[in-house]
Amino acid sequence: MTMDFSLPLLLLDVDGVLNPFASPTCPPGCQEFELFADEEPVRLCAAHGDWLQELATRFQLVWATGWGMEANRVLAPRLRLPELPVISFAPVPFHPREKLHAVIDFAADRPVAWIDDAFQPEMREWASQRLVPTLLVDADPAEGLTREAVEQCFCWVDDYQL
Repeated sequence: MTMDFSLPLLLLDVDGVLNPFASPTCPPGCQEFELFADEEPVRLCAAHGDWLQELATRFQLVWATGWGMEANRVLAPRLRLPELPVISFAPVPFHPREKLHAVIDFAADRPVAWIDDAFQPEMREWASQRLVPTLLVDADPAEGLTREAVEQCFCWVDDYQL
């Protein structure tokens, strides 16, 4: 795994973004996987792997999830992704706002697009006050990552690089 410092960061949450856990049924295009004993199945969409590979041509993809290194071990192969850098968070469970300090440290002064389903007011305030381009992309935890969100990231990176 290498970091490409010439690219903006794209921070990826898993639950609610790549795993639409809040849907009462498995959403169209998703499959359920029993990845962990005694836990709910994880829902994954094959299209997400394709979309993330597209995004990787313009962004440095980074896991920003409580899954930690498990995202590389368990999800990356299923989504046909290489091993990605991981932002380390407090042990699970943690409140979503607890991601912010680690994200601030990791992002430093790099442009950031961040896709998550649980942005807190503190996160939005940080993003609005940064001196470098920052995009927060909200995901519906019942729907997960959409093509619209992918296009939003591409439009943002095109605009900020002008």
